Amino acid sequence: MKTAIVYYSMSGNTKMIAERIAKELSADMIELIPEKAYPDKGMRKFLWGGFAAVMSEKPKLYPYSFDAQNYDTILIGSPVWASNVAPPIRTFVEENKDSLKEKRFGVFLCYAGGGADKALEKLKKLLNINRFISELVLVDPKEKSAEEYKDQVHTFCESVKY
Repeated sequence: MKTAIVYYSMSGNTKMIAERIAKELSADMIELIPEKAYPDKGMRKFLWGGFAAVMSEKPKLYPYSFDAQNYDTILIGSPVWASNVAPPIRTFVEENKDSLKEKRFGVFLCYAGGGADKALEKLKKLLNINRFISELVLVDPKEKSAEEYKDQVHTFCESVKY
């Protein structure tokens, strides 16, 4: 069976890591794009994104192609917003809740401010699982050199393989 990488990225950090993981695992990528974009600059970015995350919003997404039957492993990638995963991830899980049962889940989070531990726990609860097969948490990967996270990404990829 195959691996799917389901991710949302606002500033490109999560997308960059998703692409690296996809290349190493030959995984399919499913990018989640909300129909109404969040502000991506200045204080509005943090206020709107944080509010949406805290309020557990589930924004309407542009159509994406995903059939859970084709995958045994799902890797979820998200920025951390106010100690939560980004709302498009919540929408994806809610829209696919029944078909996601019995899947293996890994997660990779990108953040700048903190709250990753709480976001991991909240995502487990949302997915109704006790643990992830692997977790990767990175601080501002676009701001670091590619080499700095290379080993961590590789270790993550190795840990999700059977």
